[in-house]
Amino acid sequence: MKRYRIGPIESLPVQTGRVVYIENREIAVFRLSNGEVQAVENRCPHKGGPLAEGIVSGNYVFCPLHDRKINLKDGLVQKPDIGCVRTYPVELIEGTVILGIPVKEAAISG
Repeated sequence: MKRYRIGPIESLPVQTGRVVYIENREIAVFRLSNGEVQAVENRCPHKGGPLAEGIVSGNYVFCPLHDRKINLKDGLVQKPDIGCVRTYPVELIEGTVILGIPVKEAAISG
């Protein structure tokens, strides 16, 4: 796993997405109201809407284009809609947000 420092937890507004670019990927990072940080690809599987611009509620983000509800923990779109987005592991170490990219994926895109 390749790890990337995103920044201090305080740099992420609560319940608002922030876009980070890592290895040709556009990733949406969210600080949830419960203090957790989640990261998903910044592209809705339906029409490619920018998830970082969506409304966050609990563990979900709603796509700003067509209101698809996406679980930030597992990337699954809520039924009856279908689809999923890639999720990325996130750690919080001494107040710093660290995002992980699996090495195999990093080698393919880098």
